Amino acid sequence: MTASPRRRYQFRDYLAPKVLVMLALGFSSGLPFLLVGNTMGFWLRDEGTALKAIGFISWVGIAYSLQWAWGPFLDRVPVLKFLGQRRGWMLLTQVFLAIALLAMAVIGLNHGLVVLGALALVVAFASSVQDIAIAAWRIEIASDADELGLLTAANTLAYRVAMICTDSLLLVSAQHLGWPVSYGLCAAGMAIGIGATLMATEPGQADAVMAAKEKEAPLWSAHGLFDAVIGPFIAFFKTHGVMALVMLLAITLYRAPDFMRGPMVNPFFHDLGMTKDAVGLSRATMGLASTFLGVAAAGLVSARLGLMRTLIVGAALQAIGIAANALLIYTGTDLTAFMIVMGVDDFALGFAGISLVAYMSSLTSLGYVATQYGVLSAAYALVGKFLKGFSGSIVDGLTPGVGLMPAYAALFLGSAAIAIPSIALFVVLDRHARKTAVNPA
Repeated sequence: MTASPRRRYQFRDYLAPKVLVMLALGFSSGLPFLLVGNTMGFWLRDEGTALKAIGFISWVGIAYSLQWAWGPFLDRVPVLKFLGQRRGWMLLTQVFLAIALLAMAVIGLNHGLVVLGALALVVAFASSVQDIAIAAWRIEIASDADELGLLTAANTLAYRVAMICTDSLLLVSAQHLGWPVSYGLCAAGMAIGIGATLMATEPGQADAVMAAKEKEAPLWSAHGLFDAVIGPFIAFFKTHGVMALVMLLAITLYRAPDFMRGPMVNPFFHDLGMTKDAVGLSRATMGLASTFLGVAAAGLVSARLGLMRTLIVGAALQAIGIAANALLIYTGTDLTAFMIVMGVDDFALGFAGISLVAYMSSLTSLGYVATQYGVLSAAYALVGKFLKGFSGSIVDGLTPGVGLMPAYAALFLGSAAIAIPSIALFVVLDRHARKTAVNPA
């Protein structure tokens, strides 16, 4: 991504066709995520499913950590060629998602937890491929670094709006219409992404680079296969040297606190005595506003302190937001306290989320965008998604000794503490970046 003179964006810039398409694609990207994660956990808890089973079924989310495996295909193998490399993959996965979500709605738990889990795995797989295709489109369609930042902000805002819809409005819908109808509405919601894909412009420069690679070294040749699979790693380590390992480790740990507590959030609210209406409306109001403020604040802090220090602040805020949930065991179903804690949590997650996405986007190279971004996305998700499978077992294991609510609190506090190593690693990266800037040699 080329550097550009700094410019101040005006309101009309946010209404540009490219940004509007990005908003719709970001919504499509965020829509399925919680439907196979925390929201499904609420559904399962409503049906009396054990916490341990809810924790383990959350492992379907590990599919999001395997993006590196199919990144080379997204970079080199065309599907629906009339749409182009990026849009072809986007449309294909969106159709699969709509069908799989509809199947979850129709079948539900009628044939047992294993069948629903298998369908959730299909959704997670297709959703992860859609995510990497949209991320590659976002990075490649941007004309400069500033526009990439604008598109990243649009993507993050829309992604969070979709998550709040599936974590708030869907709960209200489930309260009155039932879970199957609510999931069916989400399946229909994938039409937003399909429409955006058909309206999007294919990144011409990136297509030209990929076409040249395919001409010089076809994917199915030894040289082409090596370039598609190993080339992205060589380019990444050649660019960043030994610090690439530190970058990968820091990214790996950055969102682990949120992943670790994730499967137990909605069961915690359920066991706390909060109604689906209360949780849903709180997320649709306080949660949505706090997310917007968090994203905006990250942009302002990044402009003042730089991206690396913004990541450090984001990691600290994320830990505070997660730990704040432990206070709810003392306030019970008090709606005011609940909304305050939710506001702090969502502000922190919005701040940390866009900071990490912007950082990972800045590390990719043209021609390897899907694979490199897939590797970085896998790094940030893999450890956390593995650990979160044990979250239900942790709560169940602590409950006999301390009680159910204190066990939840211990999980939240322990999850928050995981942020400490990532903060330390980004401090090291920040010092290295500043030292390199002063002494380029």
